[in-house]
Amino acid sequence: MSKVSASIPGFSAPAVGFEQPFEMLEACHDRVRRSLALLRRIVDHVDAHGHDAASRSAVADVLRYFDLAGPHHHEDEERHVFPPLQAHADARLREAVARLRADHVRMNALWARLRQALLAWQGDAPPPIGAGERALVDAFVAAYESHMALEESVAYPAARPLFGDGELQRIGDEMASRRRQDTRR
Repeated sequence: MSKVSASIPGFSAPAVGFEQPFEMLEACHDRVRRSLALLRRIVDHVDAHGHDAASRSAVADVLRYFDLAGPHHHEDEERHVFPPLQAHADARLREAVARLRADHVRMNALWARLRQALLAWQGDAPPPIGAGERALVDAFVAAYESHMALEESVAYPAARPLFGDGELQRIGDEMASRRRQDTRR
């Protein structure tokens, strides 16, 4: 862990397992928040000290999170949370699900652009952080923040009661299995 990431309070993984899928999804949100905070700290660090080993290490942490864990989290929601809400929920919840799905597309597009900037920041002669990159960081952070707020206040509370213990176990096993498959590649 880099100095930049180590200086964020609470930068440790929550102790929750896949046997509790909704708690795992919420723990993922905690990790997203820490990664977004780290992204902001990188910008502040580069403003104060320029690109250096600490910023490059922190950039690697952000890249790793949003390249690996972020897509799994979106897939978990697309497979397990959104379909039952779409099928059984009222119009307000179906509208929320439509927005959340559109958010995933938008956040993936923002990540593709931001990822290119972060890769440049890892290079031997990284460019200074310009207004375009700052706006992209701000847009990415804002998109995730509003998305997580809607999931936590509307989607997750509405979806939880739709699953029994056996179904939750199956979902948790499937979530864990997809991640194990990625580590074997």
